[in-house]
Amino acid sequence: MNKIVINGGKSLSGEIVINGAKNSVVALIPAAILAESPVTLEGVPDISDVHSLIEILKDFHVDVTFENGVLTIDPTHIQSVPMPTGKIQSLRASYYFMGATLSRFNEGVIGLPGGCFLGPRPIDQHIKGFEALGASVKNERGAIYLKAKEHGLAGTRIYLDVVSIGATINCILAAVKAKGKTIIENAAREPEIIDVVTLLNNMGAKIRGAGTDVIRIEGVSHLSGCTHTVIPDRIEAGTYLALAAACGSGIRIKNVIVEHIESFIAKLEEMGVQLAIGEDDIFVYPSETLKMVSIKTQPYPGFATDLQQPITPLLLKANGTGTVMDTIYPKRVKHIAELVRMGAMSKVEGDTIHLTGSLDGLTGAKVQASDLRAGACLVIAGLMAKGTTEIYGVEHILRGYAHIIDNLTALGADIQMIQE
Repeated sequence: MNKIVINGGKSLSGEIVINGAKNSVVALIPAAILAESPVTLEGVPDISDVHSLIEILKDFHVDVTFENGVLTIDPTHIQSVPMPTGKIQSLRASYYFMGATLSRFNEGVIGLPGGCFLGPRPIDQHIKGFEALGASVKNERGAIYLKAKEHGLAGTRIYLDVVSIGATINCILAAVKAKGKTIIENAAREPEIIDVVTLLNNMGAKIRGAGTDVIRIEGVSHLSGCTHTVIPDRIEAGTYLALAAACGSGIRIKNVIVEHIESFIAKLEEMGVQLAIGEDDIFVYPSETLKMVSIKTQPYPGFATDLQQPITPLLLKANGTGTVMDTIYPKRVKHIAELVRMGAMSKVEGDTIHLTGSLDGLTGAKVQASDLRAGACLVIAGLMAKGTTEIYGVEHILRGYAHIIDNLTALGADIQMIQE
């Protein structure tokens, strides 16, 4: 078992280069199996979710190489293999293999997804889309059994009852080779969806409207390999911005698409964080006095659910009281009990987090990362705190933050990974 040990209270400075987007690459990798020749993805983060997906690809008899951020996927000899259990259930994003295998083989058996537990995360909208395209879908013994009708999938109109990134991408993957036109309404608008559509269009797909709430797809019969660069990770960028504001003496965050995190930047500025925003980088000045704000997460372009946990330690440094409401995952509150162990004046009432800023700050403690972004929250809290913080559940953090120990050490943090 690994743990992260942080001796907090250090003033950090330097620069961080943001990696390719985790939430893009976990969909880009399944999308690549739709090609009939090799796909090369550049700027791929070296995180455990990527390595888990690579192992799943190998089970499908796909040839894979991954070195220095370049992932080459050759699906030339891919085989339709049932994946009801095991590795396929190790991460949430494995559900993209549902749409990808249905599109590639007109069938698939995929285990129900795992990943971080953030409360109920149903896949009913994914299934609704598959059935609308003409597939039969059965949930048996913890796996989804997919089967297209005799003449394959057919284009249709799909209206998503809730805005869902996963359902939007899965419907796109399933529809890209369906006969005729598919229209997805009430589609999610996240940059990661645009990234997946850009890859597919470069492979020969005919998709319009990504980034809007209506996506139109003209089915094609063949897709070819290509080279694609993954967009920068807006969640990693937001995490390091929060960290820089909380305990930095001047930190530059590089490889940022500023438009992707405008709502997050607006909250930082509302708090009084001083930023110098460049074309693709942001410099965070040290902050003396911060104002408490309240946060309510929303689908893109609103405040991202994945950033409410990383910004929480910074809020605890601000003057006044505030609230955090997560409308996407209301049960995403397990980090609060851990922050309370560190001396935070915070509580959860219903699905609302109540925060009170404190001049006394946080004190190191033994804490548990319950999920990926809670882990990032605790790392920031540990860097802010007086004394030593020990973080358990490190495997969650490694799912989404590449080389985090090295990055923070380069900024001057006293942080290490220890195996017990």
